[in-house]
Order: sequence, then C-alpha cells, then structure tokens
Amino acid sequence: MMHRTKLMAWLAAATLGAASTAAFAQAEQFVPLLSYRVGAYAAGGSGIFGGYIDYMNYINMKEGGVNGVKLSWEECETEYNNSRGVECYERLKKRGSGATLVQPLSTGITYSLIDRVATDKIPMVTLGYGRTDAADGRVFPWVFPMITTYWSQASAMIKYIARKEGGEDKLKGKKIVHLYHDSAYGKEPIAVFQEYQKRLGVEVTSIAVPHPGNEQQSQWLQIRQIRPDYVILWGWGVMNTVALKTAQRNGYPSGKILGVWWAGSEEDVIPAGDASKGYTTAVFNVAGANLPLVQDVKRVVYAKGKGNMEDATRVGSVYHVRGLVHGIITVEAIRKAQERFGKGKVMTAEQVRWGLENLNLDEARLKQLNAAGMMPPLKMSCADHEGSGLVKFQTWDGNQWKVVTPDWIAPDKQMIRGMIEESAAKYAKEKNITPRDCSKES
Repeated sequence: MMHRTKLMAWLAAATLGAASTAAFAQAEQFVPLLSYRVGAYAAGGSGIFGGYIDYMNYINMKEGGVNGVKLSWEECETEYNNSRGVECYERLKKRGSGATLVQPLSTGITYSLIDRVATDKIPMVTLGYGRTDAADGRVFPWVFPMITTYWSQASAMIKYIARKEGGEDKLKGKKIVHLYHDSAYGKEPIAVFQEYQKRLGVEVTSIAVPHPGNEQQSQWLQIRQIRPDYVILWGWGVMNTVALKTAQRNGYPSGKILGVWWAGSEEDVIPAGDASKGYTTAVFNVAGANLPLVQDVKRVVYAKGKGNMEDATRVGSVYHVRGLVHGIITVEAIRKAQERFGKGKVMTAEQVRWGLENLNLDEARLKQLNAAGMMPPLKMSCADHEGSGLVKFQTWDGNQWKVVTPDWIAPDKQMIRGMIEESAAKYAKEKNITPRDCSKES
C-alpha cells in the first residue's frame, strides 16, 4: 500500500509538471504545455519549451501581456509518449480560461490528437513536424503545420543536393540513403522521396532505426554496401549523435550527411566531437546568442532571474531559438485575433484559430519583433496552413553552426501542394469530411 501511495504521488507530480509562476485567472490567456524534460528526447523538449516559456515571460514582463492580457501556462510531462500526451491534453485543455492552442512537439502525439482537437475546437500548431497533409486547411481546419512541413523539407533537401551536384539533371543515378527514426515522424518524407525517384531518377533507399537509436551498426553496414552519394539523417535525440559517430567508424564522411532540422542542434553535434565537423542540416530558424531577440530576452527576462533555461549557455541555441519562434506564433495569433474580436480581451480557442489563419508575419513585422532573419516570413490562409515552406541549411564547423545558404530555399511548391491536396482528399473521404469552402471564410 505504501508503494502504491508513493507511486500515485509521483505520477501526479510528473503529470502536472512545473507550473508557471503566473496564477490562473479568467483575465489571463492560458497556454497548455505538453512538454518533455526527461527521457531520450529531453534535450529537444527542455530547449524548445524553455524558449517558449522565456518568450511568454518576455511578453508579460516587457509589454504587460498581449495588449494588457497576461499569459499563463502550465506544463505537463509527456515523456514524448503518445498516451501520456493525450492524458496531458485532456488534463489541461480546460485549465484557466481554456486552452488557447496546443503545441505537442511530437508527431506521434499530434496524430493522437487530430480528432480530439477538431471535436474540442482547439487549434493545434505543429511547427516543422506532424502530419504534412494537415497543411490543407479545408480538410484540417484545426491543425496548423506552420512555417514548413516535412514534405517541404524533403523537397528542399533534394534541391540543396541538386545545387551541390550542379543541377537536378545531375541527380539521375545518384544514390541516397534515408536513415530514419522508426516512427510516424521518420516515415513522413518517404512519399516525397519516392516521387523524386520517379521524376529525377535518383535512387533512395530508406533504412529504419528503432527507438531510441543508440545501436546502428547493422544499418551502417547496409550503408557501406550501398555506398550512397548522400545520407539523409532523419533522426531525433541520441540517434543523431550515434549516427555521426557510427558513420565516422565506418569511414563515411560527415560532409555527405544531410540532417533533418530535428538533427541539427548543438546537443546533437557537440557529443559527437570531431565526427560532426562538416555535417549539414536543414533549419527553419537560425540560432545565435547575438540575435537581437535573444539579446533582448536576456536583458528583460534573464537579467531579472526569470529565465527558464537552467543552463544559460543554451540560451540562443537552435532549440532555444526554436522555442522563441513557438512563442512568437502563439502571441502573434492572439494579437491578430484581438484586432478583430477585441483588444485587451482573452481570446477563445476559436478566435485564436481565426488569428492563425489570418497571420501575416512579413519582413516588416518580423523586424518589429526583433526576429528579422531569425525565421522566414509567414503568411497563412484558410486553405494553406503551412504558409511558408522555406528552409535554410547550416553546417557545423566544430564550434558553431554556420548558415551556408543565405537565401531561404523554397521547396517544389507545385509538387508538394499537389501531394498534400491528394492525401488530404483521401483522408476526407475515409473520415467522411466535407472540406470547407474557403471562399466563404472571412
């Protein structure tokens, strides 16, 4: 009985996580945080949710909230587990003023929540992850895979490789291995690679790595046999570091490995030592301690002892800045909704959905937010819940990330959008969904 009591107490504490110091009140805008700070993927969770909280604190402290409406939040520890993610969502969705939106930071949890958020009418924002065909807002009105999707990234990767090879016509016969995390996340880009095989004649072999990815010798033996021109590393957490070290042991050059944006953090490359030097990854946010927004967050939040990152050296890192981007999206969607439904008022989840669909973060607005160049411009619509699709690439020089594509690289928008609409139409038919007529939306 004593063990059961202790276990129940531990589970309660772990599920609730660390609540913010902001008290819940009807006059505050509540944001549930389905975070993970323990387990195999804790580096990503702690960095991104740390940056997200830092930005909300920043808005509360610098501006007194969004037009005077303070932000409040509570974390719930999911351990990157689908069932725990659902439990956390159900626990937090009615807290305070009710969930403003939800950002689960997990493709698996995203899939588990798609039907629930539609029923509850709570927007789910999945920045750079999740189900790609949810970018068709006519079929998925409550899901927002914003900035850029996995399919757009896969397309941009092929375009980047084509640049290096001297053009798309040079890709015929080239061999690429797609080394992926064996999950819904890792499988997302396979359809795009198959399409490029048909269009360009590039040969892509997909090889799975079981969770969490700390043993990959057999996969790299396969890669040695294939002798690919490039390896696309679609990893997460410890899998990335292990891949780089194993590649080095097997004589495969890091300069021929191209990582997904979830394999492009300092936490991925520093533990790999010299095995990571010259390694390149995609990215939808650049990083750096000297970015204007990072400097302002340090001045406003950290100088007053309110920062969320325990390790101050991670402030300005890839994951931390990505968390700031999560914060920008949340705050600007609320701000946009207030323009229509009332400044200084707490917005409902449905009103915030309207704010997301009408968001326009152009260069001028990003400059006002101290975020110019930190993320790509973003213009949303009823039908297009991605809004950008733009990607940059960065290379690890042994000490820091260096952006190697000054311009944002666009995917093959026509091809990707066609694939999105075809897949979304199949989903709509399976689920008996009548797509929205966006011409009637205002």
